[in-house]
Amino acid sequence: MKLSIVTTLYRSAATIEEFHRRAMRSAETIAEEIEMVIVNDGSPDDSLDLAIQLHRSDPRVVVVDLARNFGHHKAMMTGLAHATGDLIFLIDSDLEEQPEDLLLFYDRFRQGGVDVVFGVQEARRGGIIERLTGSLFFTLVAALSDEPLPHNLITSRLMTREYVRALVRHRDREFLIAHLWQISGFCQQAMVVNKLSLSASTYSIWRRIEFAVKHVTTTSTRLLYIVLYAGLLIFGLSIGVILYYLARYFTSGVGVSGFTSQIISIWFLGGLITLILGILGIYIAGIMSETKRRPYTVIRRIHRTKPAAKSVTERGAYHSDAGIQE
Repeated sequence: MKLSIVTTLYRSAATIEEFHRRAMRSAETIAEEIEMVIVNDGSPDDSLDLAIQLHRSDPRVVVVDLARNFGHHKAMMTGLAHATGDLIFLIDSDLEEQPEDLLLFYDRFRQGGVDVVFGVQEARRGGIIERLTGSLFFTLVAALSDEPLPHNLITSRLMTREYVRALVRHRDREFLIAHLWQISGFCQQAMVVNKLSLSASTYSIWRRIEFAVKHVTTTSTRLLYIVLYAGLLIFGLSIGVILYYLARYFTSGVGVSGFTSQIISIWFLGGLITLILGILGIYIAGIMSETKRRPYTVIRRIHRTKPAAKSVTERGAYHSDAGIQE
């Protein structure tokens, strides 16, 4: 059995060497053949240099150097696309998620009946503001998304090759990776693990809001239907008010003041415009989903000691770029 460990780099100079040592030590107890795929997501520190040194001293290390910073989620998908193992262990390299959790996940995996074993926190870390914004994020996503996301997810997860192959086939160019983890299906099992708080979260309040908005507007049809139904409601109310004032005029001779007529007109036109925009939005959302064809990431160079085995993407089904191999 071959095991792939996939991680990303961004300001990871302080932890990458210890991460490599601990992750490899855990992997060596369960697998005969191991590779570690490290994706440099445009890190501004010397993380890449340290990763290349690890590659030179340990031929099992593969370094995928991206042309710029594309974001954590896209970097993880790139690493998964280049993994060649029968089992793939995805984890962050900041040591807040413990590499030794691999052994815990593997023990559950050996019991059978699962394709994915993933970690969750028993309670969210951080201060009250971080916990509140995290809860608000999941509440908003659950209210507006077609499919709610599991709470308190962390990155670390042990996956079969078949699951990862299905995961990287998704062609979304703007995505929340937790959503892709969920909709890929297969049998997934959660396990409660400890996540340390060694550093402040890089996800600010505004970053969380951006993620929530991006996720809802790129995956949810529920929001569009809410807009559509709101337009129908306003349109229907305006028709009712118009009929009421017309009936009062013809039965009682009470006219409609200019102010009232203006409000009615605004309601009517506002409801009609919202209705039209809601209908058009549904069609535009479908078009948008079908026309995204940009590559997830662009690879500058792949540092690999020996020729690559066939990856989970069957050599090129995922990326349209061609990295230079060393």
